This record gives sequence, C-alpha cells and structure tokens, in this order.
Amino acid sequence: MKLTVIGGGLAGCEAAWQAARCGVYVDLYEMRPQKTGPAHKTSNLAELVCSNSLRGAALENAVGLLKEELATLDSLIVGSAREAAVPAGGALAVDRAVFAQLVEQRIESHARITAHREEIQTIPFDRPVIVACGPLPSNDLLKAIDALAGKRLHYYDAASPIVAAESIDESQMYRKSRYDKGDGADYLNIPLDREQYTQLLRDLRTLPRHETEAFEEARYFEGCLPIEEMADRGDETLRYGPLKPVGLRDPRTGLAPYAVVQLRKENVEGTAYNLVGFQTRLKWPAQKEAFGKLPGLQNAEWLRLGVMHRNTFIDSPRLLDSHLRLRGTEALYFAGQITGAEGYVEAAACGAMTGIHAARQILGLPPVDFPQGTAFGAVVAHLQNTETHDFQPANVTWAYIRDCHGEPVEPRPSGVEGRGQRREPRRDRRQRMAAEALEAVQAFARELGRTADCNPIGRARVHA
Repeated sequence: MKLTVIGGGLAGCEAAWQAARCGVYVDLYEMRPQKTGPAHKTSNLAELVCSNSLRGAALENAVGLLKEELATLDSLIVGSAREAAVPAGGALAVDRAVFAQLVEQRIESHARITAHREEIQTIPFDRPVIVACGPLPSNDLLKAIDALAGKRLHYYDAASPIVAAESIDESQMYRKSRYDKGDGADYLNIPLDREQYTQLLRDLRTLPRHETEAFEEARYFEGCLPIEEMADRGDETLRYGPLKPVGLRDPRTGLAPYAVVQLRKENVEGTAYNLVGFQTRLKWPAQKEAFGKLPGLQNAEWLRLGVMHRNTFIDSPRLLDSHLRLRGTEALYFAGQITGAEGYVEAAACGAMTGIHAARQILGLPPVDFPQGTAFGAVVAHLQNTETHDFQPANVTWAYIRDCHGEPVEPRPSGVEGRGQRREPRRDRRQRMAAEALEAVQAFARELGRTADCNPIGRARVHA
C-alpha cells in the first residue's frame, strides 16, 4: 500500500522522506506549476516564501533544539538547510534557491518517492493520506478540508521586502551581528536617531495600506505582525521589537543608536538583503516612499516588495489526535502550517512525525509516541492544547516542553548548601533540558531502527 502526501512544501517533503526511509512507497503531489498560490514565486518543492531564516540554532532556543532533534532523525529539511546555509549570526539562514534545489533533487532521486505535478482537489480515503498543503490550499482542496473539519480558522501573514545589495549605500550603515555573534558581517545595520525613527512611525501609520475584504477578519500571528500594525500599538513598540538597538552598538561611535533597522543576507553571494521584521501590508508605492527614506536606501532597487496573504489553519486541538490524525478516521493525517504549527522548522517536524506514524501504520507496526520532554513533544502539546477555546498558530516554545512524566521542568537548586540556595539559572536549565531531550530522541531513533529499519540515528551537530 502506498502513502499519499498532498503538498510539496517543507512538511510534505519531510513526511515523504521519513516514510520512504521506513520502507514505504510514497506518492507526493504538488500543484505547482500547473496552479500556483498567492505567496509562491517558483515551482520548486520546499520553496521558502516568507524568510530565508530557520531561526535560532543555539540549544537555548526551543527551535534550535527542534532542529537538532530533526537532525537526529536524518531530516531532509535540516540536512539540506545546513548545506545551503548563509552567515546569519546565531540563526540558521539559507540560500533559498540552493536549499530548494537540494530538497527537490533528493525527493526526485529517491527510489521510493514519486513526485506528481498535479493538483489534488479531493482527499482520497482508500489509502493513508497526509495533508501537508500549507496555509494556502487551493479553493477545491479547501472545500474538501472544510467538509471534514467543519470549522476553518484564518489569520493574515506578511512578507518583508528584499533590496538589491548593489543599490545600498553602505557608508550610512555598519556591519555587525547582535551581541557580536557570527563573524560580524552577517547583517547590515541602519542606525536611526529619534527624528528618523519618528518619521518612520509617521509613515507607517499614515501611508496607504492594502485593506482586508469586508467579509474577512484580520487576525495576525503575533510572531509575524505587519510592521505598521506594531507601529499602531505605540511609539516604543518597534524599539522593543525588530528595531531594538540592544547589542548593536555602532562601532564607529561606540554608542547604541536610538533604533536600528537590520538587513540580513538573502543569498550566499550577498547580492540581496531582507529587511528584518519589515513584513508589511503597505501598498507598494507607500513601501517605496517609507523605506526609501531610511539612511542608505534612498536609491534602493527593490527586488521584492512586501506582500500580504491569508493563511488558513484548522482547529487542531479538537480535530486531531496526538499522532496528528483526524479523529474518526483510520489514516488521514495533517502536517505543517495547516495544523497551526507556525514556522518552517515546526512544519518539518510535523512532516517527520506524520511520515513515521503513517509508515508504521502501513507496515503493520505498533504505533509509537514521540517522547515527552522534547521539542517534538512540545509541537504536539501545542496542537493538543484544548485548554484554549481560541486556538491560534504558534512557534515551538519551552513552555510546552515537559519532563518524561509530562510535568513542567522545575529549576534545580544551586549554590552552596548552608549559605542560601539560588534557583537554577534559566540558561542552565534549558541546556539541561536540551541534553535530556536529545538523549530521549536518540533512544527513540534507535528503537525505530530496531523495529522498522526506520530513521537510523545520525550524529546531531550541536551549535553553541
């Protein structure tokens, strides 16, 4: 029996990869280039449409831990991302074109995976299926999901502008990574004084925006708010958000600017830069007007201006079980952003988990649960959080990482006995939790290898 995977994004490709490594044959369906969505620009599998960053690499970050756990399972997405990496301080950023090429080549050359370039309009029930269509399914597929889910939620997401490097006046900027992480050349920084910052606020608040349709409610993901929405929330919001100057002292003056706009490399060659945190729904002429006033961008050539699109997700806590399978079905799984797991790495994690679950079901093997106390477990915990009646997309966080018994991880006492004991510092606690999580995932991978020839353990590369 074959597994059907709907969607050739990060979740779908990872699901197909993991299932195939278990010994299952996979039909992977991607509608592009026959039909394209509002966010895609190419027909590549695993196209990154919002940012080239897979976020923090350090184990003190929950997403950094999740990447290491995926690497332990020989993740297609994490392995390809590390090969396509570009300098980005403490983050894992990639050359998007190289990354997509690597993923596509490995999918199309795998003996057990057949990639089909055609649209799936209905969900088949005569075989196991993973729906990994992303947050922007086609209208026909969306109707099929609606018929099953009964309730569809939505929110709005936005992408940042990209500027050509050769059009930037670097004399008005300085190169530096926050807190001097990386080699110091990962980011270009535009220092703003109070007057320049105030002008940017004024433009963000007053220039024309793309408005939502009358029948649509604008509900934003808090981790990816349009910059003008942040500006509307208060004069200081941006200075405590994407424009915060902390850790970015200007080496030319030794002083921290009033605010800082960061530009991050978009490709290996450094010919394009992304305005960090400038996802926006300003109209394109308004973007050119506002961002063209920033120092060094007066003659900017905009390779891509910010875009706005609606993202769709299901009410996972009430629809999916702990294996991300639709309740009441035998073998219909959901993976990626359609579940409300926000972020590229989280999408890949959903794909890995559902790929393994579906493969074991096809092979007649007993079901397994990904261990608690891991970032994998935290992704599932968010998607199973029935305590909230207003389920919203979220990135993986430490808040959902529990110990092996499902209990919150408490700080250990530290200090010399008899002289008063301090609570274990948060950094130390997270390092301990990360070490325990990786040990649990390694044991889990070994167990899969013994029972299903599935996901032989790979040596995890730990980033300091």
